[in-house]
Order: sequence, then structure tokens, then C-alpha cells
Amino acid sequence: MNNYTIYDEFITLGKFLKEAAIIETGGAAKQFLATNDVLYNGEYENRRGKKLYAGDTVEFPGFGLKIDILAATPEEIAERESERAEEDRVKAIVKKMNADNKKADSQKKAASNNKEQYFKRTIAKKAKPKFPGAK
Repeated sequence: MNNYTIYDEFITLGKFLKEAAIIETGGAAKQFLATNDVLYNGEYENRRGKKLYAGDTVEFPGFGLKIDILAATPEEIAERESERAEEDRVKAIVKKMNADNKKADSQKKAASNNKEQYFKRTIAKKAKPKFPGAK
């Protein structure tokens, strides 16, 4: 028997299927539930929005898989929160770096355009040489 730990009060069946790697995307939940038998606490269930709580059991007879839903311990919750905080910190750093790179690229592009415009104006202002006998 397998166990799945939830960190919130509940998890929906569709989200559970995705997080348990039974399906690849959340959008596939509806079709999966329509084509496969799923037992929720011993009764057939086909609603992807069904809320699963700690202590519930989800069974997939076609796969020979039975999963118990467990509540996270305070230590697991603290560890998960620290991992999320670190992930958020890294995302913020990457976002700032991308913004700085974008700003630098646009400044380079603007400088390049300014040089091109300067040369176009300078060349356009120069008088063409006049040859004797030319009108």
C-alpha cells in the first residue's frame, strides 16, 4: 500500500492524480476518470473536483494501486515551507536578472540605433561634390 501526504486541509482528486504522477497534466484528469475505475473509500468516483482528506483511501483497480491519504506532520510542513521560501527567493533572483538583462539589451539596441541615425544624418547633410560642367 502506498501513502500520499497532503500539506493542506484537502486536495482535489484531479490535482492528486497529477501530483501522484498518474496523469501528466491536470487537463487529462477528466478523460482519465471517464475511462478508468477509481474507488474513493470503496465507492466509485469520477468527479475530478472531489475533495480528498487525510484518512481517505483512493484505489485504482485497473492498475492494482491503492493509496492512503495522510496528513503532514509539523516537521514536514516546516520543511516544505522552507523549501518553498528558497524556491521563491531563487525565482525572485532570476526575475531580477532577466529584467536587468532585458534593460541592458534595450540600452545597447538604443545606442546602436543612435549611432546609425547619427551616421545617416551626417552623411545626408554633407553636400555632394560638384563637378565642373555639372548642373
